[in-house]
Amino acid sequence: MSTQGALPEIRKTVILNASIEKVWKAVATSEGIAAWWMPNTFEPVEGHDFILYAGPFGDSPCKVTEIDPPHRVAFKWGKDWQLTFELSELDNGKTGFTLIHSGWNEAQVTEFGQPHSVVRGIMDGGWEDIVKNKLVQYVEV
Repeated sequence: MSTQGALPEIRKTVILNASIEKVWKAVATSEGIAAWWMPNTFEPVEGHDFILYAGPFGDSPCKVTEIDPPHRVAFKWGKDWQLTFELSELDNGKTGFTLIHSGWNEAQVTEFGQPHSVVRGIMDGGWEDIVKNKLVQYVEV
């Protein structure tokens, strides 16, 4: 794959005051993902095709590319992106969580005709809120 025009991946890391098992259920089950991100037909099975129901942006086709409980889940999202959730067990029952959103290229456009360079900036801010507020609120109750 060519790296010409590649844009940096989006990375969001947070320390969650919850066990790795609880965080895993939040990021590797359909119900969990729907609670802090968006409705979906996700199943934690490598090779599983599923849909993210992105509201006004329509339905996004996805495919699970990696499942390594309770440390890593990854999937292709749409035609260009890869999303990875990495978990690490920390002291005192806490869990480190990192979201990695890759596949950005300034020469490409989304399915909606928007340049990656524009959408990446929007998504970077969106992930900041989703990971550091919505996910935290969901798993720390």
